[in-house]
Amino acid sequence: MKTQLRKGTLEMCVLAVLAQQDSYVYEIVSRLAQSMDISEGTIYPLMRRLQGDEWVTTYLTESPSGPARKYYALTPAGIAALAAMRLEWEGFVGEINHVLGRHQAAGAQGDQA
Repeated sequence: MKTQLRKGTLEMCVLAVLAQQDSYVYEIVSRLAQSMDISEGTIYPLMRRLQGDEWVTTYLTESPSGPARKYYALTPAGIAALAAMRLEWEGFVGEINHVLGRHQAAGAQGDQA
């Protein structure tokens, strides 16, 4: 279940990282890896899709330790998409918590009977 949830929310997580600051793929993966199991191979196709949807734009910046880095930045459409995703996520989590809370309360009452 955790794998499916990660797949369903990865796009939102990447946009949230970019909302904090422009980043290159390795940096995005490093930040996400602090909280979830993720690899660069998963992010590259997603970044191409986000760019195709015009939710992110790219620019190159010289790197002191090698070739230029491709940075990703949110576009206004990406900011709007992230806001919509956050609202949808909060509603979804609220629904699930409501069901879990109701189930836990019913279980606790059953235990007392």
